[in-house]
This record gives sequence, C-alpha cells and structure tokens, in this order.
Amino acid sequence: MKIHFIGIGGIGISGLAQYMHFRGHEVSGSDISESRIVHNLRDRGIEVTIPHNKKAISDQDLVIHSAIIRANNPEVEEANAKGIRVLARREALLELLHEQKVYAVAGAHGKSTTSAILAAIMDGSAIIGAESKDFGSNVRYDANSDQLIFEADESDGSFLNSNPYCAIVINAEPEHMEYYKYDLDLFHDSYRKFIDSAKLRVLNAEDEFLSTVESDAIRSF
Repeated sequence: MKIHFIGIGGIGISGLAQYMHFRGHEVSGSDISESRIVHNLRDRGIEVTIPHNKKAISDQDLVIHSAIIRANNPEVEEANAKGIRVLARREALLELLHEQKVYAVAGAHGKSTTSAILAAIMDGSAIIGAESKDFGSNVRYDANSDQLIFEADESDGSFLNSNPYCAIVINAEPEHMEYYKYDLDLFHDSYRKFIDSAKLRVLNAEDEFLSTVESDAIRSF
C-alpha cells in the first residue's frame, strides 16, 4: 500500500511509519517542522513534507494521523475530498498489527525502558517510544520473525487496539485522565480489557490496582 502519516515526526507515528516501510509499503509523511527524527526518516528513504500541505496527498491508499491532528488539518481534508481512507493512529493499530505476535508493554512509567530491555533479549521486531542504545533507533525489523515488542500507549486508549499476544503491565497509575473523563473506574476497566485480551499476561503484583486483577498471569514482585 501507499501510506501517508500525518505527524510523522512524533516518536509513536515515526515508529509505525518505519515499521511499515520495512515491510515493503510505500511510506510518506508530514510534520510541522524539521527534527532529527524527520532527518532520520529521510535517510531511510521516506519522503517527508514540512509543514502540513494538502499537496502531500496524491494517490495514497491510506492516511494515518497522530492523536493531536484535527479534522480541519489540510491533509485530512484533502484525503477526505479524494475518498482516501483516514484513520487515527489508535484505529490503524488494529490493521497494522493484526498479523503479529505482539508483546505489548503498558503502564504509566517505564514502558520505553522495559520495551528496550525486552528487545535486547528477545528475537523479533520492535517499536518502542524511545531510541534503543542496542539498535540505535526506536524501530527494529526482523523479517524472519512474527514477534513484535510494542510499547502500548494508554493515553488515548490505543493499547486496546494493539493485538496483544502477551500483555505486560508494569504499573497502572492514573495518568491522562482527561481521556478517561476523569473516571477512575473507566481507566481501570480499560486496563482490565487490555489484560484480558491477551493470551499471556505479566503483571507487577506490587502495583495497587494490578494486585487486584484476577486474571491468570505471571506476577512479579
């Protein structure tokens, strides 16, 4: 497919863009300003438009945008006008990750570190929220494995769409509560759904909330 990523300079969107590029898709993107991430993407052969411009939308099959992009973004409007499918990142995860055996790492703090450690000791691809010292990027691609270490984001509920084969939750401290309408029960229910959607589960049993989760799991102390 031809896939365009709006907000490609963000760490989460850039990870997905690189991953799809490595999988053989024709990837482009845009952002509001130049950055080191943008330069690195161009070095990988990904075309990036600065700033957002409707001319970046041509004949793509799919447009994916970050959570902060609004409906009046000129590229979103142009894609809609041309009948190109537009998905938020959280929606796109359902399609982009559905074939992988995803080891999804969630929690308020320590996700990037935990994901990087797992990527260092496990085979497979990785998409994490920081640059790993082990492979010098936020993405590693292994064409010979269906395993994917993925840093799953609870801030917009997108971790629910990460297709976790193994859900790894290191803590569940309330954060980004505006997305959950400042409702702690809704926040905790989302974590339960994430945990229960996985075949395997690894939980931090010292976390106040996670210690109450009744799902079968490996529990660390």
